[in-house]
Order: sequence, then structure tokens, then C-alpha cells
Amino acid sequence: MPLTFTGRVEAEDEVVLAFRISGRLLESNGKLGDQVQAGQTMARLESQNEMNTLRQAQAGLAAAQGQLTQARNHFERQQTLLAQGWTTRANYDVATQAQQTAQSQVDAAEAQLHTAHDLVSFTELKADAPGVITATGPSSGEVVQAGQMIFRLARQGGRDAIFDVPAQLIRSAPSDPQITVSLTDDPAVSARGRIREVAAQANPVTRTFEVKVGLTDPPAAMRLGATVTGRLETDAVPIIDIPASALTRVNQQPAVWIVDPSTKQVSIRNVDVLRFDQARVVVSQGLDTGEIVVTAGVQALHPGQKIRLLGSEP
Repeated sequence: MPLTFTGRVEAEDEVVLAFRISGRLLESNGKLGDQVQAGQTMARLESQNEMNTLRQAQAGLAAAQGQLTQARNHFERQQTLLAQGWTTRANYDVATQAQQTAQSQVDAAEAQLHTAHDLVSFTELKADAPGVITATGPSSGEVVQAGQMIFRLARQGGRDAIFDVPAQLIRSAPSDPQITVSLTDDPAVSARGRIREVAAQANPVTRTFEVKVGLTDPPAAMRLGATVTGRLETDAVPIIDIPASALTRVNQQPAVWIVDPSTKQVSIRNVDVLRFDQARVVVSQGLDTGEIVVTAGVQALHPGQKIRLLGSEP
């Protein structure tokens, strides 16, 4: 029996590009759908403060190097005088300590200079790999925070078809199944795929699991974000189709309200959802043919409540 699911195409590897520091966005060079190359500059922040910090670090290093030169010359003089007996050991020790202190100050100034260079480089946002821009963030002139999304980049490489699949099908599906994925609006555009990843946790509302199907040589027309239909051949399972308005939740599981035809009282029952959309829900377990299901006002019911069926006499 073939089972079909509706999903979407996403990049197998998608990353968010963001600045490491906060600042005012001076330039943004990417648009939705643009192709980018590795190392390409995508955006820039105003860098006056970072450039001032760099100049200050450069000046600090120059001053520290001058003090080191002076301390080293003094040490060398004291070393010569000590060998000739014209100075004391105490003066020599002071000169040695001064040289060591000056060297430490140079090391610290060099580290500060490296940090300042890094801050300046952080004002430029570059792509770390070739890909396609799938989302954009703030525009030029806005103040952005460190880590705030500026672009979302789908790296070039594989593509996935993403589906929401019930646990029952995951348990009953054959090992390493091949899935046929086609465009919903053009079934002639299709590709084969294999399950690459299954979510470790179910969706808290639908109790379905997100399944990523890696596509093998997808055609160019199967673009990122396209709606696709996945087809899987599996053993037949009985299913019942009910309106989406009938579905509720109890004990963190999908459920429906069942009406006792003799007493007109309702009771709650958990069900297994095979698949769903905005209008319909396909139930694989929990319902029997002929049972009456409440399809309106399900949030206002409580167990044992007596109701009147639509169209029946009061």
C-alpha cells in the first residue's frame, strides 16, 4: 500500500551568519536567493570604535617596545660594569628585573594588538562556504546585537525533503526504505531519497516525528522551500479519516471525543495520527468504523457530559 506525505525541500546543511560583536549595520550586500562564494563579504559594521582601539593598541606596543629598549640597554651596561667590578650586585639585579618587566609589557601590548585586529575583522561578515541565501535579517542603518541573524545560508551540497511522520509508520516501515519525492504541483519532477535522520522527540501537538529524507541527484526545479510529496510503499494499515476540528489532546497525546449512541454521553479516547493537514486527520489506531466522533466544540467538553447530536430532536 503506498503512503504519501506532504513536506518541503530544505538544504542538508544550513547555517546562520551573524556578527560576533554589536554595532550599527553599515552595509548589507546579500539578497534572498543570491549565490555567494566562500570568503565573500556579506555585510559590514561601522568600525570607528574598533579602529580607534587598534590605533591605541599600536601606540601602546610602540611605547612598550621603547621602554624595553631602554631597559635592555641599562641591563647591558650594568652587566658590563659588574664584570669590571664598577657596580654592585643589587644594581645589576634591579636592571635585570626592569628588563623582564619591560619584556612582559611588550608581550601584553602585542596580545592587545592582536585582540584589536580581531575586533576590526569582526566588523566584516564573510561567508564561510559557497551557498544560497535563504533568509535575510536587519537592513543597513539598524543596530544589531552579537549573534543576531543577518543571513541564513544554505550551503551547496545535498538537499533534504522534510516530512512529519507518525510513530506507527516509523516502527512499521521497512529498514532503509527508498522514497520517491516529487513536486506537489508537478509530479513529473521527482527524485529518489533515503531516510537520513529521524527526530529524537515528537512534535508536542501532533505527536509526529520530523523525518529528513536525503535526495539523490535532485533536479534543479526542486528548489529550496518547494512543497513536495513523498511516496512510500508499505504494508496496508486500516485508517479512518476525520475532520481536523475533532482532534484534541489529553495526557500529551492526540485524542478525540467519542459519543455513546445510547446515552448520548461523551468520553475521551487517545488515537494514533497517521497524517494530517489543515482540514483532515487520518487516524490509524483508536477508532472503529461506525463510532460517532465530536467534531465541534471539543475544547468545552468533559467526560460523561451529555450532548445532543446535530439534527436530532431536543
